[in-house]
Amino acid sequence: MKGDRYEIRRAQPSDADAIAAAHLDSIRSIGPRFYPPEAVDDWSAGLTPDLYVRVMEEDGEVFFIAAGAIDEQPEVIGFATHRVEGGRHGTSVYVRGAAARRGIGTALFRLAEADALASGATSLQIEASLAGVEFYKANGFEETARGNIRLMSGRSIACVFMQKALAATLGPLR
Repeated sequence: MKGDRYEIRRAQPSDADAIAAAHLDSIRSIGPRFYPPEAVDDWSAGLTPDLYVRVMEEDGEVFFIAAGAIDEQPEVIGFATHRVEGGRHGTSVYVRGAAARRGIGTALFRLAEADALASGATSLQIEASLAGVEFYKANGFEETARGNIRLMSGRSIACVFMQKALAATLGPLR
């Protein structure tokens, strides 16, 4: 990735193809440092554009994307989500391998966190992949347990359950 110029915006269903490509790139380029090849294959199985459209339109999941260029080609270079499942607020952040460790994930996460706060969340709970643990710790999450999550493939992978308490920011005092 040449330079770090990118634009962040709320995603639309029409961005689903690009979100899927960024998600797959992130899993396939970063995941192998933490999981064996068969786990990476299972993790990326079923990540098709219609999945993102469905969760946006039917489940109300909010996506934010970072659009930039990789090798001078316009790409979605990362995304973050905010979702509510059974009263629990969660988030996910994925960044393409070529764009990792440049602050893009943190910028995306801050938008998802703000969306969670605006919708009344007091905390965020996540099942972090082993690849994401340090990122989430750097963004204020604490480990609550370790275990496994079931992937869409039906198999499971190791994860770290994490939580972050959210505090509404105070406006100017009068």
